[in-house]
Amino acid sequence: MVEIRTIRTEDAQNFLNLGQTLDTETEWMMLEPGERQLTVEQQARRIHEILASENSTLLVAEEAGALVGFLAARGGDWRRNRHAVYIVVGVLQAYVGRGIGTRLFTELEHWATACNIHRLELTVMAHNTRAIALYQKIGFMLEGTKKDALFVNGAYVDEYMMAKLLPAGESNR
Repeated sequence: MVEIRTIRTEDAQNFLNLGQTLDTETEWMMLEPGERQLTVEQQARRIHEILASENSTLLVAEEAGALVGFLAARGGDWRRNRHAVYIVVGVLQAYVGRGIGTRLFTELEHWATACNIHRLELTVMAHNTRAIALYQKIGFMLEGTKKDALFVNGAYVDEYMMAKLLPAGESNR
């Protein structure tokens, strides 16, 4: 059974391993194989910073002590954009299609509502049809296209900008 929970600083090594595996098994993540150079201590510090932030979170999917997916949401730093979070999500290929992404986003929305977050936003490679279908299924809307935003496998790739608006809390008005 896969559990969705907030990351803990003691997950640093496992989270680093998850990121390195995702970098090698899919082209959908930002980093290429070998590009992730964090130490366990640096990763633990980053996790601590996220956990200390009022408008950022890092959720993980765990099965039998192993991390199999994650969703990171980083909130804006200023009064004008604190209500918005930028999302990065990744699930190991062996676990894709098992509802883990949907469950991560459901948990994110519970957290976001409790924290008065109004805007969820992300980017996705324009040819990543599986991810786009998930995002649309859970209510994300296409807002625009970033032409030639990335260079992947020797070719420029467009990215879609997508967002979902949640009901505004009192502190966001």
